[in-house]
Amino acid sequence: MASWADVVAAGAGLPGVEEGTWYGTAALKVRGKGFCRLRDEGETLVVPVVDLEDKEALLRSDPEVFFTIPHYDGHAFVLVRLARVSEETLRELIEDAWRCRAPESLQ
Repeated sequence: MASWADVVAAGAGLPGVEEGTWYGTAALKVRGKGFCRLRDEGETLVVPVVDLEDKEALLRSDPEVFFTIPHYDGHAFVLVRLARVSEETLRELIEDAWRCRAPESLQ
């Protein structure tokens, strides 16, 4: 089971990462842009993905881990159940989300 501490650890090695808040919940940011955050209940991570096709692929790949809600319809974000995601997948998601938001000068 992953926790917010695991999310922070996964992002700690990426350039320009800082902890903060985004929409009132704990978040990781790069140069002030949020790239992942906890939802209000603290058990789900919200991460941006490259595009809607990437979102759909993740949703199909493992519905026990990845899901969405109507609020994110039409938006390239996926929700991640921290209790179900593996450490390796979490690290990959965090890095991919960081790449979606980080300026090229940091990549």
